[in-house]
Amino acid sequence: MPLNARLDLLPPDAVTVGDSLAIHWDEDRIVFFNAAGPIFTCHRDDRVSIRVAAVTVLENGWAKMTDLAKALGLHRSTLHRELRAFRESGVEGLAEKRRGPKQAHKLTPELIQKAQKLLDRGESIRKTAATIGMSNRGLQHGIARGLVSKPSSEQNKTATAVKDSSDESLIGPRDRAEANQSCSLGVATEREIDRVLASTGKLLEAKPEFEAMEAVPCAGALIALPALLDEGLLEIGKAVYGGLKKGFFGLQSIFLSFAFMALLRIKTPEQLSEHAPGELGTLLGLDRMPEVKTLRRKLGELGQRQLADSFSRQLTERWAKAEPRELALLYIDGHVRPYHGRKHVLPKQHVQQRGRPMPGTKDFHVNDRRADPLLTVTVEANESLLATLDSVLLPEIRRLVGPKRSVTIVFDREGWSPVRFAKWKSEGFDVLTYRKGAQSQWRKGFEKIAGRVGGEKVEYCLAERQVKLSNGLKVREIRRKTEDGHQTAVITTNEKLPILAVAHRMFARWRQENFFRYMRHEFALDHLSTNAVEPADPERIVTNPERAKLEKKRKAARTARTRLIERRLEIVPGETVRVAKRKVGEEELDRLIEKRDFEIERLSARIEKLPKQLPIKSVLAPEKIVKLERERKVLVDTIKLAAYRAESALARLVEPFFNRHEEEARKLLKTIFSATADIIPDHRARQLRVRFHGLANPRSTRALSDLCEIVNQRATVYPDTDLRLVFEAPVSQK
Repeated sequence: MPLNARLDLLPPDAVTVGDSLAIHWDEDRIVFFNAAGPIFTCHRDDRVSIRVAAVTVLENGWAKMTDLAKALGLHRSTLHRELRAFRESGVEGLAEKRRGPKQAHKLTPELIQKAQKLLDRGESIRKTAATIGMSNRGLQHGIARGLVSKPSSEQNKTATAVKDSSDESLIGPRDRAEANQSCSLGVATEREIDRVLASTGKLLEAKPEFEAMEAVPCAGALIALPALLDEGLLEIGKAVYGGLKKGFFGLQSIFLSFAFMALLRIKTPEQLSEHAPGELGTLLGLDRMPEVKTLRRKLGELGQRQLADSFSRQLTERWAKAEPRELALLYIDGHVRPYHGRKHVLPKQHVQQRGRPMPGTKDFHVNDRRADPLLTVTVEANESLLATLDSVLLPEIRRLVGPKRSVTIVFDREGWSPVRFAKWKSEGFDVLTYRKGAQSQWRKGFEKIAGRVGGEKVEYCLAERQVKLSNGLKVREIRRKTEDGHQTAVITTNEKLPILAVAHRMFARWRQENFFRYMRHEFALDHLSTNAVEPADPERIVTNPERAKLEKKRKAARTARTRLIERRLEIVPGETVRVAKRKVGEEELDRLIEKRDFEIERLSARIEKLPKQLPIKSVLAPEKIVKLERERKVLVDTIKLAAYRAESALARLVEPFFNRHEEEARKLLKTIFSATADIIPDHRARQLRVRFHGLANPRSTRALSDLCEIVNQRATVYPDTDLRLVFEAPVSQK
């Protein structure tokens, strides 16, 4: 008999847990009931008493563990752990243990006394730490906790302030490694106070704090921070998301983590385990980089807010306003992100680099005149470029550039449609694309034209004519002839663009293809941020699978019939031929051909009765109609695109230092990002000095020196500090 039927005094809002137990929560207390009435009560915040009650219930078999865990808002593993602790140690095993260090881990009373004598004698912190066998940072933490006091000459400084650093006080890699490994809360968790506060919900997020460190690997990535801030990564991110739940790692550290990972070519969160977390944490001003599960948990928290589209849209608006001249001509193309899993059935898209259709999702990218990313749209399955241009891309571009500005859009033959060209022309969009279909050869009118387009020196053999398309639309057709006589036809509705610019801008569309390739290989654009899926449109039209199977059988039957006819033509009267591993004569061969004809007619009749396409809901069960979750994908992709734009901005800064800018600039930046440098905070001068150790050759080091001078002119302050970033390159050989 249920408990509420046996106990009339049970509160109406009590939660029934099985047939023998009920739990009632009020404002201050929690009460456990059985058939006899109340059996246990305690304050609702008394976690130890609640554990005792839960263990008592389980030991007496009054409720199942799953039901009890759900009623108490706990996980089953928590109750398993508490039950095991009770059976091993009794009620004492349920008492809360104090988290964090119980006492000084290395700084024993003997070492404290010895360290104090050395400091009073005037020895430096670094030398004192080396003398007593501790790391420099370990002794500094002891001073900050008040276990050791600084010399009287430094009493005017606060206990947590660190002496402005000189070369002598730089913490070396070995000292940092020892300190990171000796942390009681885990590897490189030296900010113990902040972590304890975060675990109790009393810390919104840890603020950046820098110490003087020598030879920090990958510290060169900090040179990209000014460019990242110019792109609006943190400003827009904080405006859209506000912040994260209280914890050690906040929104700023998570966004910068993903951005630095992209610049350092750490392509997945799992690859973070291959790097020293304490060293990477220096880039954030924290004791370590978030570990894999933390990064994925924070990403999941951001994904639940469903704000990625707003974040991407506001960044796009900022990029468009920052450089409006680059929006006069836009490149548009699609990119397929293949799905290699087998758990879900996804629509197939043609993957250009594989040359075949594969399951996946398709994005359309809009890149500006320099082929830097501007806008990305994830489309529904099988949506074409033409449909996406009309429904999403052109309205969004119009919103970005304003109502009156004319824009030239560049795309490949997939977007060919003379009717749409006329429509877009009336809306203020000129087109530039390859002409589709067979064309006759032009025999005259070609001439070599040389000049500069977009700062590049180009030369083509070109000819131009005014032509009419199938709908009567007049367009310019420009032909380029190569040395072997091949002609490439380009059409445009832009009457003002010079012929040389038309040709160069069309052929420069390969920059967008190179952008896709670079993002795949260097920034892991095709990496799935999550394997999660979400419901897809059940009304989406797909090919009828039953009809497709019959058409495949009919095709095979027609192929077999063709082979039989060929053998029939080869046979000599009165002789036999081999068909399907047996010899047959003329009459039997004729019967086989008739049999194939009958099979083909039968299949054709069945095929005609079936529709070519169906809603996917009539093909798959509702739970199988899914698509890859796009929220986290859009967020991570947008951060990667911001990192790419930041790298592009730095690449343009080093352009004057190289003759072959396109080939060498990004390679140099990749080397700089992974370079070793000293990080030296100077609180009196309010500077954060990043002192590079030098690159592989004098030429690269000279380029680094020039780049440092340019970046230093921006006087960028590290976010959430008052320290201005100052980059110093070593003196190089002239």
